[in-house]
Amino acid sequence: MNGVTMLSRIQFGLTVGFHFIFVPLSIGLILFTAIMETLYVRTGDPKYKTLTKFWGKLFTINFLLGVVTGVAMEFQFGTNWSRYSEFMGDIFGSPLAVEALMAFFLESTMLGIWIFGWNKLSKKMHLLAGWLVVLGTHLSAVWIIAANGFMQNPVGYVLRNNRAELVNFWEVLFNPYAWYMYIHTIFACYSVGAFFILAVSAYHLLRRQNVDMMKASVRIATVFAVIATLGNAITGHFNGRNVAIRQPTKLAAMEALWESGSNVGMPLIVVPDAANERNAVELLKIPGLTSWLAYGSTDAYVQGLKDVPPAERPPVAPTFWSFRLMVGVGVLMLLLAVLALWHERKGTLMERKTLLKFLHWSFPLPYISTTLGWMVAEVGRQPWTVYGLITTSDSVSPVALADVVTSVALVVIFYAILVGLDVYLLVRYAKAGPEAMDERQAAVAD
Repeated sequence: MNGVTMLSRIQFGLTVGFHFIFVPLSIGLILFTAIMETLYVRTGDPKYKTLTKFWGKLFTINFLLGVVTGVAMEFQFGTNWSRYSEFMGDIFGSPLAVEALMAFFLESTMLGIWIFGWNKLSKKMHLLAGWLVVLGTHLSAVWIIAANGFMQNPVGYVLRNNRAELVNFWEVLFNPYAWYMYIHTIFACYSVGAFFILAVSAYHLLRRQNVDMMKASVRIATVFAVIATLGNAITGHFNGRNVAIRQPTKLAAMEALWESGSNVGMPLIVVPDAANERNAVELLKIPGLTSWLAYGSTDAYVQGLKDVPPAERPPVAPTFWSFRLMVGVGVLMLLLAVLALWHERKGTLMERKTLLKFLHWSFPLPYISTTLGWMVAEVGRQPWTVYGLITTSDSVSPVALADVVTSVALVVIFYAILVGLDVYLLVRYAKAGPEAMDERQAAVAD
């Protein structure tokens, strides 16, 4: 792989990674905000109105900065990946166009109405605007993942004049690979939102400030976190089976499985040695477990990496370790969520200062887990840009190495500024709390 290809991959990986800092938090936070406003409309309790505005403000900051990162990312299809765009433009452009014209316009328009409509709309109409923002964010993810799903499992196309041309839009939209990914990704976004809310709430509870409001947030966020982490585990299992059927080489890399066979066991402790096409360490092997997890039967046949030409194998080490670490972080998140829910229901969470400190510093965990998950999905697809159709090396633009070096440097600087600004504003307003925000609004009104 030449320098231009590798640097272009690094640039796009950085761009997507930075962009995905914003996306899951937006999806998770807006759902929680809409739930809070629903409680306000149903009960009339002003506490829920204050919380709606508080969490909604944090969502708005994150959403607006995230929009900029997404726009910059799409330009790279023309700058760094022109050959990919030429090959895939007929298919890839359709879901992205629908995402912009339908989903993004819906969420951005309704967000404007939601922000400025507090004193201009009835409670129910304002609530409807909030739920339409929720719908827009979820629809946006549908179209983005539909595009990515084609790259993972190409369907609904024909090859003509050395291009993939769309012949069945609905087959692309309802690609089963995409929908397994979508549901798993949405639960991951809910995890990010839930743990962010728990982290901010724990910060205030440890300082005995905004206690009633933060208790109300924790009461819902703990349930939210348990559902999200359990959902991740369940959908992750079925997503793994989907990978086994449609991308067996990726599955082999995830498991560091070199030899094909039936009744394939799973060692709990593994250290892969890709250079020698073996595992340096294999301990505590459970018979038939890999076959059962992949295909639902301990006697199922599982393809090993040695049955695939070396040039068509994904990098084993990053795929394997990303998968293992993703699962490990997910288990830790589930334990924290269950423990927090248990003590919240018992009414003893305020007394568990150590647990509150863990919750306060837990907000990076879902980010780490989701990033590792996308590394498994994207690195595990290599060397293909579109699985089985076009390789990464054939997708890159014919540009000079110096140009890519410059663009990588600019991307790092630009996105570091945006992420830094996002973190600064979120921390500032999260620490201030909902009561401080109410006081500022009252002062402006006076």
